[in-house]
Parts: sequence; structure tokens; C-alpha cells
Amino acid sequence: MQGNNNQTIQGLVGEALRESTDLAQKEFTLFRTEISQNIRTLFIGLAMVVVAAIFAIAAVMLLTESLVEWLATIVNSEALAALIVGGVLALVAIGLGLYGRHAMTASSLTPQRTMRSLKRDAEVLSERGA
Repeated sequence: MQGNNNQTIQGLVGEALRESTDLAQKEFTLFRTEISQNIRTLFIGLAMVVVAAIFAIAAVMLLTESLVEWLATIVNSEALAALIVGGVLALVAIGLGLYGRHAMTASSLTPQRTMRSLKRDAEVLSERGA
């Protein structure tokens, strides 16, 4: 009788260890998958910011001179026209930069699903232990 209890306890402990190991491996796999997806998203965001900057520079170069010359005919001063156009372009650049920085915040890179899964696992394990 005592031998059966020892085997049962040993079997339960062994099964618990196997399940814990399996759970840890699955959590680590989920973590790796989520991190790689977040890194991919980060690189896509960076690429979009770079492409946007290239298009913005090309557009600014093509339009700035003609805009300054057109505005100079209205305000009768090429220097004042250049200041007005430069100020507007600076505001646009600041807005784009802030948007790009917001897209790459650290909070968007945290592995949310892994965190929720680990929290659920901890709750389940604490319920089983109690």
C-alpha cells in the first residue's frame, strides 16, 4: 500500500514537472514569436518613416522655390516669402517627426499576449496550489 502511494506521488510530481517544463517552453515560444513580430513591425514603421522623409524632401525641393517666388509676388519681398514658407515647412516636419516617434514607442513593443498568458498561468498555478 505504501509503495502505491509513493508511486502515485512520484508520478504526480513527475507529471507536474513535465507540465511545468512544457508550459515554460510554450511561454518562451510565444514570447519569441511575439517579440519577432514586434521587431518586424518596428522595422516596417522605420522604413515608412524613412520613405516618408524621402518623399517629403523631394516634394519640398520641387515646390519650395516656386512657392517662395509666387508668395514673393504677393508680399513684395522674397525674403519674407522664404521665411513664411520655411516656417510652414518646419511645422510640417515637426508634425511628421512626432508621429514617427509615437509609432515607435516602447509600449507598442511590449509582448502583451505573453504578459497576459503568464499572468493567467500564475493565477491557475496559485489556484491549484491553494
